[in-house]
Amino acid sequence: MLIDILAAAGEAAPANQFGFLEAMEQGGVIAWSILTVLVIMSVGSFYILITKLLEQNKIMSQYKAIRTNFWRTNSLSEGATKLDKNSAWRQLVDDGLAAEQQHTKMSDLEAHDWMHGSLARSEATINSKLAGGLSFLATVGATAPFVGLLGTVIGIYRALINIGLAGSASIDKVAGPVGEALIMTAIGLLVAVPAVLAYNWLQSRNKRIAELLSGFSTDLLAYITSKGTVKPEMMTKTSTQQAGKAASAPVTAKTAPATARPATAGVTTTTTTTPKP
Repeated sequence: MLIDILAAAGEAAPANQFGFLEAMEQGGVIAWSILTVLVIMSVGSFYILITKLLEQNKIMSQYKAIRTNFWRTNSLSEGATKLDKNSAWRQLVDDGLAAEQQHTKMSDLEAHDWMHGSLARSEATINSKLAGGLSFLATVGATAPFVGLLGTVIGIYRALINIGLAGSASIDKVAGPVGEALIMTAIGLLVAVPAVLAYNWLQSRNKRIAELLSGFSTDLLAYITSKGTVKPEMMTKTSTQQAGKAASAPVTAKTAPATARPATAGVTTTTTTTPKP
């Protein structure tokens, strides 16, 4: 008897019609199309974040080798052999050497401007490559919420249609489309927020790399124009630690003890004599 009652209750239990898949199925082709666009945006954002982060870390790690090994060589050609062939720093050195070979055909002023322009053009090429893909992150961060909002509008529109057809605002007619609308809004925000954070982070790291490239380019120009007599100061690990200790050492001011001097100047002594009777 108890088994029959439980079986009847299980058969009478209504199926769940308000899950995520059920809401997407009620949305039809439009809902699945919007979800597909948001997924593509999210996957593309994380792909750009990972690839650009690896590329930036590689450039920054190569800069450490430049500060320790490159400027210890006797010439730029010899120093170029110590750099990776496809690195950004090797590109700057190669462009500087090419400009140096061509400057003999110009006057001194023109040669300086030519080498400066060649290195600046090389910097711009590297920075442009580093910035590749960031526009996609900015686009995703700006448009993903509105793509999700499109799904929201369509879901609410379908809910209103169901209410009109049913003649009453029953929960079974409204819950599906409204739930789909809320899901689309949430997915749009989940796609947009990481894209904006990744864009700002990668952009700040690119600015730091641009500063390093500009400094290295200036050092190359000074080395070439001075015929190798001007080199940047090489900071080793030991010298860096010593400089840090010197900067953090407390400064003690030596004060000489104050000595009291007798006030003799400007003081007059008077002697009074009394006449004897």
